[in-house]
Amino acid sequence: MISLALTRLDSQSDDFDRRLTRLLAFSATTGIQVEQQVASIIADVRQAGDPALIDYTERFDRHRVTSATQLELSPQRLKAAWDSLDTASATALTTAANRIRQHAEHQKLQSWRYTEADGTVLGQQVTPLDRVGVYVPGGKAAYPSSVLMNVIPARVAGVPEIIMVVPTPDGQTNTWVLAAAWLAGVDRVFTIGGAQAVAALAYGTRTIPGVDKIVGPGNIYVATAKKQVFGQVGIDMVAGPSEILVVSDGSLNPDWLAMDLFSQAEHDEDAQSILISPDQTHLDAVEASIRTLLPTLERADVIRMSLERRGGLIKVRDLDDAITVVNRIAPEHLELAVTDPESLVVKVRNAGAIFMGHHTAEALGDYCAGPNHVLPTSGTARFSSPLGVYDFQKRSSLIHCSPAGANTLAATASLLARGEGLTAHARSAEYRLGVSS
Repeated sequence: MISLALTRLDSQSDDFDRRLTRLLAFSATTGIQVEQQVASIIADVRQAGDPALIDYTERFDRHRVTSATQLELSPQRLKAAWDSLDTASATALTTAANRIRQHAEHQKLQSWRYTEADGTVLGQQVTPLDRVGVYVPGGKAAYPSSVLMNVIPARVAGVPEIIMVVPTPDGQTNTWVLAAAWLAGVDRVFTIGGAQAVAALAYGTRTIPGVDKIVGPGNIYVATAKKQVFGQVGIDMVAGPSEILVVSDGSLNPDWLAMDLFSQAEHDEDAQSILISPDQTHLDAVEASIRTLLPTLERADVIRMSLERRGGLIKVRDLDDAITVVNRIAPEHLELAVTDPESLVVKVRNAGAIFMGHHTAEALGDYCAGPNHVLPTSGTARFSSPLGVYDFQKRSSLIHCSPAGANTLAATASLLARGEGLTAHARSAEYRLGVSS
């Protein structure tokens, strides 16, 4: 076994709230230097357009191009990437894509109307966004699963044009990412990244079309840029480090639980993995498995730092107490590793995705279960939801007054408008009083 300083908490301790707050603490706030650098990049791209993109691509990605048109990958290049995959890889991507699409189809919002007794029609019209930008990390990180998770819901929503940007350090592309783009139906792909790519998508250049919404993960510069362009465009969310919270009743193999905790800790040193159980002996067994299995993993150093900095084992009174802690934490990923998950899931109010039972590893959701893996982090599951088809659809209210309906509503609106001192509002409504068809 290895030496590992793992935080242990007990919900019945007097200092539990204070210690839990300290364990959960994470600030996504960036330093003033990053904020200023990103603001400068955005301003450059807005003012200079393509030449700024070329300059930043050469400077940050060491990828030299002489024309902005060279930043775009042709559909033939995407198809070639797909054709180069072996059968097993292509089947895996296709299976994941089909499952994501099937789940997304259930999320589509529908337009609706109803007619009141006087003939007035009220309702809601649902339309897709016109153009969406998808940011995909490049370099060391290559996530074809993120391509599928971000693009397919937009396609199901009916978005007519999807633009993907992906950095290509030293001019190197990732075959899996390009193949996933072809499979998911991306319309155009540009080899740009960082804050400059976000700025180009938000404001448009001669070569890069401006979009209505930007989705997809990225580093601190990408996240900061998304915050700064919000309002010009919509964004999905500003995501923090990955998280997993597991509730166990002691009935699952400790080795399985240890590996589930590792699955998120291996993302980076700021990721958070927490196990909750009312069984102290079980918590001890899982910690022993952690110490035994950790040296067998390629990213052991990252996992160790993640667990020591932000990981924890929490002893609770019972499973109801566990759910109280769950709702306090509002985790990105919640595993209910218990014999009767149905009895607990109805009590969960705050969680991005809930994985139920002994056989539902969180890793299945990352790739191919079907529900989206773009989830709220850092407690934001208290008020936000996973990325879905609804994020790529807009709702417009419909109001069609009949003459009788207008007469009734105008009298009410007139009184309310004059009460607010808005005479033009009142008179506009009053013009409709007594009007017949």
